[in-house]
Amino acid sequence: MELKPEDLEVQRLGACRIQSPISGAYFVDDGDQVVLHSNPLKLQGMLEKDGKLLAMEQAGPREKIYFDPSKLKCGIVTCGGLCPGLNDVIRAVVLSLYHNYKVRTVFGFPYGYEGLTYRFGHTPVELDPAAVSRIHEYGGTILGSSRGNQDVSEMVDTMDRMNLGMLFAVGGDGTLRGARDIAEEIQRRGLKISVIGIPKTIDNDISYVERSFGFETAVSEAVESIDAAHTEAKGARNGIGLVKLMGRESGFIAVFAALARSDVNICLIPEVPFSMEKLLANVRARLQNRGHAVIVVAEGAGQELLGDTNERDASGNVKFKDIGLFLKDRINAYFKGVGMDATLKYIDPSYTIRSVPANAYDSAFCLLLGQSAVHAGMAGRTNMVVGYWMNTFTHVPIPLAVSARKKVDPDGWVWSSVLTSTGQPKDMR
Repeated sequence: MELKPEDLEVQRLGACRIQSPISGAYFVDDGDQVVLHSNPLKLQGMLEKDGKLLAMEQAGPREKIYFDPSKLKCGIVTCGGLCPGLNDVIRAVVLSLYHNYKVRTVFGFPYGYEGLTYRFGHTPVELDPAAVSRIHEYGGTILGSSRGNQDVSEMVDTMDRMNLGMLFAVGGDGTLRGARDIAEEIQRRGLKISVIGIPKTIDNDISYVERSFGFETAVSEAVESIDAAHTEAKGARNGIGLVKLMGRESGFIAVFAALARSDVNICLIPEVPFSMEKLLANVRARLQNRGHAVIVVAEGAGQELLGDTNERDASGNVKFKDIGLFLKDRINAYFKGVGMDATLKYIDPSYTIRSVPANAYDSAFCLLLGQSAVHAGMAGRTNMVVGYWMNTFTHVPIPLAVSARKKVDPDGWVWSSVLTSTGQPKDMR
């Protein structure tokens, strides 16, 4: 799909006429934008084509806002798998609403979109500074989470009945699609409710969002597992350390964890196919030359070798088979078959990684992300997600953010750097 300037336009509920209660802030003008490309040649090409640049609206506080804070009620949901920083985001949203805009009514809906659905019977919890004061010190989410689609009409009924003016949906691709559907149903009914998405994906795979919260923490935790695998591999004759990391369709965690440690000898990601024959040959060559090997594999890599399960989870995602256990068994069987002694240690830190508290940098990022989401909602934006592009927070229309999944480019400089670091061949098919 060829991107057009109008694809980057963010929906608004109406004109902003209320003076912001924020004092001493640097206000962002509605015309402030962040260009999509930094390459001068690309920028020149855009101007020559239709006289317009592809640019996203810059996030930040506006001098005039849409909602009257004294009458506003807000809601928050956290959906999908756990991720470092969820509590940090909840805290940032609540504190910004309360202290910056003097909003006094904020509800947390338990277990994601289930909390907005009658039949589950979940009771919303009121959130204030006291309720969120220390939650950033803990992993997970105080609101709980869930997967799966819920009835959009029923969820909007709940929001209308509670007189909500704003909903913050914290989640990944599936959550954002749900938020888009909620926003569209709100528009059909002629209601004035803002829906703001906050991108939560440990895989860092949301389009037009350079970085999502929790990713840096995940990479840092993954590195510790790689260090352990390297130690185990060096401690045995013909030792092999095998680490499986998260990454269903995008291998960013595996890629950056491998780059963070030059000890990784083979990195396998969903975007780059491989054959068992080539993989086994490379592992054997590595053992013969250096006496040990460290392999990092993303969970979605090599699924074509395992066969389709024809099963799906509550979110509609295909249930993957365990590539880590598959490789462990195949590698062990191979070396036994060729009569070569090898010791393999398998490490799967997936659930540990996603459940830890955010590190300091991610925590600060979550604060800025949550604040940007609040500013966007107060300015009457809707059906959008807070992005991060060119080191600047942005407003991205949800339909654009979910139009395609962001993936590692097999021909790009990042993957090329991985190949240089590991020494593995470019083609392992």
